[in-house]
Amino acid sequence: MQMVKQDTNPPKYRRVILKLSGEALAGSQGYGIEQAIIQSIAEQIKEIVAIGVQVAIVVGGGNIWRGVAGSAKGMDRATADYMGMLATVMNSLALQDGLEKVGVDTRVQSAIEMKEVAEPYIRRRAIRHLEKGRVVIFAAGTGNPYFSTDTTAALRAAEIEAEVILMAKKVDGVYDSDPMKNPDAKKFKELGYIEVLNKGLGVMDSTAASLCMDNHIPIIVFNINEQGNIRKVIMGEIIGTLVGGEV
Repeated sequence: MQMVKQDTNPPKYRRVILKLSGEALAGSQGYGIEQAIIQSIAEQIKEIVAIGVQVAIVVGGGNIWRGVAGSAKGMDRATADYMGMLATVMNSLALQDGLEKVGVDTRVQSAIEMKEVAEPYIRRRAIRHLEKGRVVIFAAGTGNPYFSTDTTAALRAAEIEAEVILMAKKVDGVYDSDPMKNPDAKKFKELGYIEVLNKGLGVMDSTAASLCMDNHIPIIVFNINEQGNIRKVIMGEIIGTLVGGEV
């Protein structure tokens, strides 16, 4: 019988925010929620919860609705953004279902009150859930239009004193141009917050990046589609791109 090699070192991070784009949940179909993706993410999160890592999640809604896109087509921007917040609640409930199916206790906290499907966001309650080993999913963004889920991730990370934001993407880091279109795109191993802001590299929007800079919250951008990558990042393995930190 082959023995499974166990990590002998403790995790590098004990409390993290995992930022998932809505598009990541759509997988190859490009729209909606692909169950296989939910299952893969749930299994990866279960791995790190089992070694004592406290995990909070912020998920976007771009696989269902993008407020900016709706606004560009003539819809009132605030209305379009509220629709986007509701899309994040749908994704959050799907993630909760996937996590609970693999035995991970999970709570959804919504910035817009909807008692029948989610708890209201209360900072101290969220921290208590994390301390008890539950995964907390922050839904409905900040509850305000004109703010992205990237900003939500930065804000919640500061509020719960997360040690790092894990930006789960379809690409394996930050590049100087789109690697899908430019085969010669250069990947960055490390970046400073100011570089991200000045170069407009698309890691996250400027409000979110500024919040991270002001509160000294590092960001690690990595590929979510490779099984086991979340654990690698948690254990301190150098993959993807580090923004902030000691740069």
